[in-house]
Amino acid sequence: MEDYKIDLGVKLNTTLVNNEYMLRFSDFSKRVDKSITLHRYVTDNSSSYYYRTYTNEVFYTLNYPFSEILSLRGTAIYRNDQRVNLAVDDYSLADTDVFENWGGLRGELVYDNSKKIGTNLRVGARGKIFAEYYQKIAKNTANMVVLGFDYRHYTRISRNFIWANRIAGSTSFGQQKLIYYMGGVDNWIFASFDQGTSVDYAQNYAYQTLATNMRGFKQNIRNSNNFVVLNSELRFPVFSYFMDRPINLKFIRDFQIVAFGDLGTAWTGWNPYSPSNSLFNTYITDGNLDIMVTEMKEPLVGGIGMGLRTTIFGYFIRGDVAWGIEEGQIAKKPRFYLSFNLDF
Repeated sequence: MEDYKIDLGVKLNTTLVNNEYMLRFSDFSKRVDKSITLHRYVTDNSSSYYYRTYTNEVFYTLNYPFSEILSLRGTAIYRNDQRVNLAVDDYSLADTDVFENWGGLRGELVYDNSKKIGTNLRVGARGKIFAEYYQKIAKNTANMVVLGFDYRHYTRISRNFIWANRIAGSTSFGQQKLIYYMGGVDNWIFASFDQGTSVDYAQNYAYQTLATNMRGFKQNIRNSNNFVVLNSELRFPVFSYFMDRPINLKFIRDFQIVAFGDLGTAWTGWNPYSPSNSLFNTYITDGNLDIMVTEMKEPLVGGIGMGLRTTIFGYFIRGDVAWGIEEGQIAKKPRFYLSFNLDF
């Protein structure tokens, strides 16, 4: 069964309503690896009304390895979105469902010279650069282009005490764009969203995603179609570092103390300090008056803190406490994060 592999994933929401499902079949029998992935998930959104989006995606991927550490990957994508307005009044009850269909292509150049020496512990380096093109399948067609990179380096300080660093960034452009919400961590349990940071809807965003990690803040401390983030972590596996014999209990073997720092921003325009950055503009409507208030802010935000990591019942659990840094000021109160995911 090494030539063929089936992966099945289910992510249950606490309400058991907005669940996520994934099924993948992979064929490794030839030099070119092939896989087909089916993915379905549900998201709730709110603007002037509430709606729920059912997303179904199909990915067909070819992976050609140049060597053991370098490969070129290509993916054909089909995506279907069904937006259902939730009935909260007579107007929303009368609305009909909205369907959108997108086709796309993704290319990735992937380098991975890292070696796993433990759970959440690596040495070496890995990274990728990627490009994506999406085309809406409709009479009123539109396109979207996404470019990005992600590079990670892991330095051994002593034995399995690791210093991990990461830099990542992305941009989107075209007739429609992808909005990045900066803040929080991946797979954040009980995530919260900052409604105080406005969104520039003139950018004509089609989809949304998270730009993480940015600990010390809620999601949406910064948002736009461009982002860059830097993460640095010291990962110290407390018990496995000092013990020279095998540890059978994963809770003890994987227990880690982590100290970290994050720095990043998201912006519109050519650079974060450009006057065209929507971060600097706030729009106020009062009666017949439409007012734009320009307020210069420091676009860069950061966070510092520490956390604990371990495996419980087969799940790698992360607990973090972080202080956000904005406008050069460190927050007086920390923010706590609980998530189920490996670090970068």
